Amino acid sequence: MTATDIHEGQHSPPVLAQIAHREASRQLRVADAITKFAGSMRFVYIHAAIFAVWCGTGLFGADKFPFNFLTMIVSLEAIFLSTFVMIGQNRQSDFAQRKADHDFHEQEEELKVNTDVTKAIHALTQEIHRQVVPAAPRP
Repeated sequence: MTATDIHEGQHSPPVLAQIAHREASRQLRVADAITKFAGSMRFVYIHAAIFAVWCGTGLFGADKFPFNFLTMIVSLEAIFLSTFVMIGQNRQSDFAQRKADHDFHEQEEELKVNTDVTKAIHALTQEIHRQVVPAAPRP
């Protein structure tokens, strides 16, 4: 889904800005693609198959020390995946803060409008009351 596929009424301005920002950066698109793949069951199945084959060949003598290299590969992969997770968490935190700021400003504007409407209704009520209710004679 791209920003052009989304109608303005479907998402708030911070969400639309976040989508546009993500589409504008190649690094963010690559990070999103890696994170999306790493968080899928396909990723789990591929790794399970690779590790099973690797360990199987190690047990039958094709590689004298398969587990040392496997440990290094898995450790490096864990480092990179945890980095991508942290990048995603930082992006989500930044997005949540911008959305909270937007919501706060929108609520403040709504409060001002409601206060103005309430004052206008009060003024109209007083004017109607003066015109409808006759003034009581003073003793």
